[in-house]
Amino acid sequence: MTDATLRDRAVEALHTIYDPEIPVNIYELGLIYEVRVSPTNDVDVVMTLTTPNCPSAQSLPAEVERTVKALDGVGNVNVSITFDPPWDKTMMSEAALFQIGLF
Repeated sequence: MTDATLRDRAVEALHTIYDPEIPVNIYELGLIYEVRVSPTNDVDVVMTLTTPNCPSAQSLPAEVERTVKALDGVGNVNVSITFDPPWDKTMMSEAALFQIGLF
């Protein structure tokens, strides 16, 4: 399996995780900044939250780790949280904006 294939599968899996306060998956919401796969199939996910005081600050990163780790062929999973740049609605995909009525 190539790194790109595993990365694509990880991104697909991230589309199944929804923000509990906004009915949009976290990938389309723009919370995932980067997904990297190492040659040993370890996956690094860099993500943010909608606000630093997000009520899901503990549960959402843990769900990302569990979901990616469950993929066949994945080694270790490391989820890093960043607030640089801070999230805002311009990071949402057109599909997400349409889904919540902002487009």
